[in-house]
Amino acid sequence: MPKAQRQKLIGRIEELRSSTVICYLTSLRPNVAGAMADDAVRVMFDHLLALPAPPVDKLDVFLCSNGGSGTVPWRLVSLFREFSKSFAVLVPYRAYSAASLLALGADEIVMHPFGELGPIDPTVSNDFNPIEHGRRIGINVEDVRAYVNFVKSGVGITHEDELIKAIEILANKVHPLALGNVERFLAQSRMIAAKILRTHMKDVDDHVISEIVENMASKLYFHGHPINRREAKNDLKLKVNLELQPELETAMWDLYCQYEAAFENREPFNPVADLASIADPDERAKGKHYELRHAVVESANRTDWFITRRRFKETQGLQPGQQQIREEILWQGWTQEEEAEAESRSPPSETNPVDAR
Repeated sequence: MPKAQRQKLIGRIEELRSSTVICYLTSLRPNVAGAMADDAVRVMFDHLLALPAPPVDKLDVFLCSNGGSGTVPWRLVSLFREFSKSFAVLVPYRAYSAASLLALGADEIVMHPFGELGPIDPTVSNDFNPIEHGRRIGINVEDVRAYVNFVKSGVGITHEDELIKAIEILANKVHPLALGNVERFLAQSRMIAAKILRTHMKDVDDHVISEIVENMASKLYFHGHPINRREAKNDLKLKVNLELQPELETAMWDLYCQYEAAFENREPFNPVADLASIADPDERAKGKHYELRHAVVESANRTDWFITRRRFKETQGLQPGQQQIREEILWQGWTQEEEAEAESRSPPSETNPVDAR
């Protein structure tokens, strides 16, 4: 019983930490990874409402994600402050980008030896972003600054007219409104990081806050750099706890492995290969059905998953004999685990909600 095993491990961490634990993880599965999204805040609120006699003395948030919406960390930190006297973030593996922002708001960051934080510079996407291979690509805000710095420092162009030409080259490749959006998100990311840090660093000088924000955003690392726990403590001066009990390290990793298996994080999602492996043409024509887990919020009181049910089918292409793969999303939304088990035995009805991610 995977849920029973997870609940047992959650209880063990609560016992070792004398805390209340809520888990928030998103899928890391290759080709179908999940993301921190605004709809998870509402689900988290239900878990917080179920806490015994809030505010609890000590709340631990077991966190693993590649990141997502930049507004989610501020909303969650604000909620955690309402429902606890202090809260910590437990990082068993990855807490990148928006997840790192969330960790900045904790009174304590408990990192497993395998745990990683990441820089907080956002990757921005909107309707004005460039399109490659039929998909809009995200723009990392620090990449834009790096281009300008490269032109000035690397190439040595300092004359105003030549700098304008270099910017024009960039603007011809990337819509000016997309570049403006980059600057707006850059300012928002730094503002949210500073506000989050202020929730537990009220007596710290502004320049200390600014230094942490700048280091996390751009000065020390590029966006893909994994920050280990000693870098986080010694280089970034974050409130990282390196003195973990062996029993706590084991429990954190065992719990992460349970979620890793539930998300199938170690198995790349490849529906094309799955369809090709079906030898019977009639069976292949029916398509391949999947139920995919993208995010979870779990505590001692309840378990909520964000899932999608999808069907992949071969269809006739534009040219004779050409085959294409069509993806159909049959249902998506948050559901409690017990409900998910019941619904998996029957097809979704047309009244089932579809939540935007």
